[in-house]
Amino acid sequence: MAHEEIARPVPAGVRLRVRVLPRSQPAGPAGVRAGRLLVRLPQAPVDGAANRALTQLLARACGLARGRVTIVAGETSREKELLLEGAELAAVQTALGLGGGAD
Repeated sequence: MAHEEIARPVPAGVRLRVRVLPRSQPAGPAGVRAGRLLVRLPQAPVDGAANRALTQLLARACGLARGRVTIVAGETSREKELLLEGAELAAVQTALGLGGGAD
């Protein structure tokens, strides 16, 4: 599956498709499955803790302020779409190990 489906440019920045693996270690990107970046998080999906950890982790990895990473779909689901405001596609692909090519 092409990595372009996981991260794609939009006018505001980059839209990123992820699948969160809560209560798992080590924290961080863990490969690709079914057109989504897998992200491990040690936090449980309780009271928004996993969502906060996800936005913080992606912001740090991509060199963005945490406020520039927002969940735009899937707030209560493991499958989410995020907007990385002001990000560049190539930088996001490099930071998250997506490389920009096909599997």
